[in-house]
Amino acid sequence: MKNNKFKGWLYLLPALLFLAVFMIYPLIDVFIYSFEEGYNSASQTSFGVGLYNYSYVLHDPYFLQALKNTFILVMITVPLSTLISLLISVGLSSIKPLRNLFQTVYFLPYVTNTLAVGMVFMILFQKTPYTDGLANLIVTFFGGEAVDFIDGPYWAKMFVLCFYTIWVVMPFKILVLTSALASVNKNYYNAAKVDGTGAFRTFTRITLPMISPTMFYLIITGFIGAFKAYSDAVALFGTDLNAKEMNTIVGYVYDMLYGNSGGYPSYASAAAIILFAIVLTITCINLTVSKKYVHYS
Repeated sequence: MKNNKFKGWLYLLPALLFLAVFMIYPLIDVFIYSFEEGYNSASQTSFGVGLYNYSYVLHDPYFLQALKNTFILVMITVPLSTLISLLISVGLSSIKPLRNLFQTVYFLPYVTNTLAVGMVFMILFQKTPYTDGLANLIVTFFGGEAVDFIDGPYWAKMFVLCFYTIWVVMPFKILVLTSALASVNKNYYNAAKVDGTGAFRTFTRITLPMISPTMFYLIITGFIGAFKAYSDAVALFGTDLNAKEMNTIVGYVYDMLYGNSGGYPSYASAAAIILFAIVLTITCINLTVSKKYVHYS
């Protein structure tokens, strides 16, 4: 028995070393940097240790704007993308002919380059001296006024960012949910038919509980992915996100390291630790809620 345990740990050793070197050590390093005041990356020196970096970040208007943008993005895109993906997956599961074709079509945005999709969205929504864009053509057709969704008001830019994010993340969710629906034991549905159970009650009492682990997985990963959003905003609004008030927390960290206001690894580390704390808190809340609503068969 002891030899088997030793072999097991031996097999795990490469993965554990990888995690230690590339995940645990950097996390500890960032945590230390976040408390070092006035850290100079060139000389590897600082002039003090304290909470000033956290105080600076939490009072920085750019970080507060990034925090606001990130939370709006998370609260809108995660529920909507999951709900829409579930509805589409249910529809695909009920379509027997050409099901594989539709699955492939819905999955195409996931394998398309993010920046390429962002450029397409920018063309569709941006208002220029030559054209109002396809989105504004639809708006004006229904009697509305043309809006510049890329360089215009804040709500318009946030709408495009949420729309784009939902579009990008939906294909993966549809693929996973379609597979989960296909794995549900058909005997449950047959029993429901014998009892005369309606379609809606069958969905809420059988389908949802059976795929709840998959739903929980998508929600957790959706929250984590949305909190780490950055490339989506860059694809739509360019690299100077602070000027357009569309930065995210990850974008703020990048700017503090390499952007126009770069060269402040201590501030970047403090912002990264704050992001880590937020994601960890949200994940713990989801894990607590899942104990009541997630059913493992």
